[in-house]
Amino acid sequence: MRIALFVTCVNDTLYPGTGRAVVSLLERLGHEVVFSEEQTCCGQMHYNSGYRRDAQRLAVRFVRTFEDADAVVAPSGSCAAMIRDNYPRLGEHGSRLQRAASELAPRVYDLSELLVDVLGVTDVGAYFPHTVTYHPTCHGLRMLRLGDKPYRLLRNVRGLTLVDLPGAAECCGFGGTFAVKNPDVSAAMGSDKARNAASTGAEVLCAVDNSCLMHIGGTLSRERAGMRVVHLAEILASTEREPALA
Repeated sequence: MRIALFVTCVNDTLYPGTGRAVVSLLERLGHEVVFSEEQTCCGQMHYNSGYRRDAQRLAVRFVRTFEDADAVVAPSGSCAAMIRDNYPRLGEHGSRLQRAASELAPRVYDLSELLVDVLGVTDVGAYFPHTVTYHPTCHGLRMLRLGDKPYRLLRNVRGLTLVDLPGAAECCGFGGTFAVKNPDVSAAMGSDKARNAASTGAEVLCAVDNSCLMHIGGTLSRERAGMRVVHLAEILASTEREPALA
């Protein structure tokens, strides 16, 4: 397939290795990945903060940038959910934006969805000799309904030991602007999640959203938990020749 990468703001700015991992993984599986430099923010933070017109403008830009793509992969469950669930609502009924967004939305995928549902693969040939626990982020769990897709991919990684995360379905407390508006509550939720993650004894906490990993990882670091956070894409892109972690 010819797959367009929507890298997202957080990944582009803070975690470029995740975008590179997506490209490496998909090319290893025999697919072509294209990257449009016209892409910008999906508008999720604007939308969540009530700036609907700003979000509309960003939605129009996204649709124009990706409307010809056969498939769009976003290594962020929250951004994929924003596009799929909210873009069709941003345009007035019957407007060009609503029609174009409704047509494009079903072709936008989280990485695990793309691999399992579209490409039909659960064993990507990865090698990651570490103990891992998985945090199902809110958007991936409740909006995209990823279900067991990330788990199926992780269970097929050679050398990886997957352990259950207590309270896995509980929110980590980041929520983008929620962490800014409700810092005390956000920090408390993050502390609960970090404590549960550390209790597993795993070396690595994995998720499909670097924003959530940034939030939990910050708490783990401050508490000197000795646990690293790694995006699913980086684990799946890891091989014996090109390990994700030293």
